[in-house]
Amino acid sequence: MKLVVMIPSFNEEKTIASVIKEIPRDCCEEVEVLVINDGSTDNTVEEAEKAGADKIISFKNNKGLAPAFRAGLQAALKMNADIIVNTDGDGQYNGKEIFKLIEPILAGKADFVLGSRTKGHIEHMPIQKIIGNRIATFITRRVSGFPVSDAQSGFRAFTRDCALHLNVMADYTYVQETLIQASYYGLVIEEVPIEFRRRDGHSRLISSIWKYAKRAGITIARGYSEFHPIETFCGIGSISIVVGFLFGFKVLVGFFSTGTVSGNLPSAVLTVLLILVGVSTLTLGFIADVLKTHRKIQDEILYRLKKMEYEKGV
Repeated sequence: MKLVVMIPSFNEEKTIASVIKEIPRDCCEEVEVLVINDGSTDNTVEEAEKAGADKIISFKNNKGLAPAFRAGLQAALKMNADIIVNTDGDGQYNGKEIFKLIEPILAGKADFVLGSRTKGHIEHMPIQKIIGNRIATFITRRVSGFPVSDAQSGFRAFTRDCALHLNVMADYTYVQETLIQASYYGLVIEEVPIEFRRRDGHSRLISSIWKYAKRAGITIARGYSEFHPIETFCGIGSISIVVGFLFGFKVLVGFFSTGTVSGNLPSAVLTVLLILVGVSTLTLGFIADVLKTHRKIQDEILYRLKKMEYEKGV
C-alpha cells in the first residue's frame, strides 16, 4: 500500500520544511511526499529538497490552487499511489493527523475523506472567514447532497479509484468541485475532525473574502448546473414564467376594465418578454439534460483511459 502526500505550495519557504518533516512515514507501507511548486519566487523548492521531498514538480509561473491540485493528482497517480492525501504548505494542518485521515480508507469504509475543522479544533480563524466558510459549506451541502460540515477544508484523502474519477476543471479552487463530483459519482465520503492551527501571515488563496465568495460561488453554480441541468434551468424558467403571468394578470384586468392595453403597455411588453425568456430557459434545460447523458458517457471513457494510462507498472 503506497501513500503519496501532495503539497501544493506557493512561496512557502518558511513553512514547507516543517510540513514535510511532520508527515509520518510509518502510516503506510510506503510513503512519498510530492510538492507542487506553483511558480514560487522564493526558496520553496530548495527548502523542500532539504526537508526530504521525494518529488517536486514546478510551474514556471503562478497558475493557482486548482491547476496545482490537478497536476498533483496526475503526478501522484503516475507515482502509483494507492492513497493520495492533499495538505497545505503553510502548516495549518497537522501532518500527524494523516493517520486519522486515511483510517476510513484503510478500513474500506470510504473513498474520499475530508478533514473537518469545524468538527475538530480551530485555534484561530477570523470571524469573516468563519462566516464565509459556513455560507459556502451550506451551499455546497445543498448542491452536493452530502451533509458536509466543512467544504472548504484542503486536508483530504482519496483512494486511487476516487482520484481517477475526479476531473478538476476550475481555475481557482478545487474544494467544492471535487466534493460535488465525488457525490455525483456515488463515491463514499466521510469526515473526520482535525486540528486547524494559526497561520503566519495572510491567506494567498483568500486575499479578499468577497473575491473568494464570488469565484467559489461561480464554481459551485457551474458544478450544480452541469450535474443538475433540469433543476437549474427549469427553476429559473418557471420563475420567469410565473412573474410574467403576474404582470399579465394586471394587463388582463386593465383590458377588461377599459377595453384596451394602452394604459398597461409596458407591463404587456414585460409579460411577453418574461414568458418568452422562461420558455426558452425551460427548453435550454431539456437540451442540457440530454448533454448530461453524453457527459456521463464521456466521463466513463475518460475514467477508463486514465485507468489504463496510470496502470501500475506501465
